[in-house]
Amino acid sequence: MDKKTDSVILDVDGTLWDSTGIVAGAWRRAVRECGYTDVTVTADQLKGLFGLTMDRIAARLIPQASREDQGRIMDLCCDYEQKALEEDECRICYPGVAETIQKLSGMARVFIVSNCQSGYIELFLEKTGLGPYITDIECYGNTGKGKADNIRLVVERNGLKAPVYVGDTQGDCDAATQAGVPFVFAEYGFGQADYWDAKVGAFSELTDLIAGSWRS
Repeated sequence: MDKKTDSVILDVDGTLWDSTGIVAGAWRRAVRECGYTDVTVTADQLKGLFGLTMDRIAARLIPQASREDQGRIMDLCCDYEQKALEEDECRICYPGVAETIQKLSGMARVFIVSNCQSGYIELFLEKTGLGPYITDIECYGNTGKGKADNIRLVVERNGLKAPVYVGDTQGDCDAATQAGVPFVFAEYGFGQADYWDAKVGAFSELTDLIAGSWRS
């Protein structure tokens, strides 16, 4: 990169924390209450699905259901998930996340963009106390748009000149590329990526990366 990074846009699941254990229990309850008792939902299964938009997760999780039922079931899944996360202490952040975001906010503006439902990022910020360090957020639940479009929205409305996107999956890589934003691969997370401009083996490595000069 020729320009000094002025902003860091973060993914949530697999990058900042791992909520799959809590979420799997909530989703199992919702799916069974909707009559799909043969559908299994595990933390490992969700690690392969998180990062997709909610409608695509539903299509993969319960393909035998109609699109209308898929939407209804996912609404209930999200409702139970929200309650479960609110009730849990949520000590599920990756090491150094809170301290690193605080440091990053003194070096560049920090944002969050995820394919999650409305309210999920807000809950993350509430649980971690990191709200004061985050400039802006966006998600699929708010806009109905995929991650690439939401990255563009955040870039445009905040006048960002040299942002980077940090994520842990091929989907994150593809979204950043489509949005024209350099991609930093969090290789400790849920997935893999076939391309990155830079990578970190731990979230805390981001401060050195942003402070230093690196080129794509």
